[in-house]
Amino acid sequence: MTRNAKLNALLLLAVAALAVLPLALGLGDHKEEPFAGADGEAETAITELEPDYEPWFSPLYEPPSGEIESGLFALQAAVGAGVLAYYFGVRRGRRQGAEQARRQQPVSGTGPDTGSDAGWDTGSDADPGRPGEAVSPGPRA
Repeated sequence: MTRNAKLNALLLLAVAALAVLPLALGLGDHKEEPFAGADGEAETAITELEPDYEPWFSPLYEPPSGEIESGLFALQAAVGAGVLAYYFGVRRGRRQGAEQARRQQPVSGTGPDTGSDAGWDTGSDADPGRPGEAVSPGPRA
C-alpha cells in the first residue's frame, strides 16, 4: 500500500469516527433536540440569560419549514464544495500542464542548433520576420 493510500484510509477512518462516535456514545441524549445547530443553541442560551433581549436584525428570508431550511443549507454547502473542487482542479490542471510542457522542452545544449553555427543565419539573406529585406549575416567568431 502506498503512502497516499495509507493516508487516505486514515483520513476516511477519522471522518467515520467523527460521524459515528457521538451517536454511539449517546452524546446529546439528555437534550430535546440532540444535534441542533449552533444558532439554535445560542438563541436558547441568550433567552435564558436575558429574557428581554431583542435581536438587532431579522432574517431576510424565513423558510416555511425546517426541511426547506436544511435543504437550502445543504445546497449552499454543495455550491461551496463545487467552487472549491473547481478551484483545486484548475490549479492541479495548470500544474500538470506546466510539468508536461517542461518535460517536452529540449534540454539546453542537446538540440539541433548547438553546432558551431548556432544562432547564425547561414542559409538565406532575408529575415523571415521581414519579407523582402536583405540581412547581412555579420561577422563570425
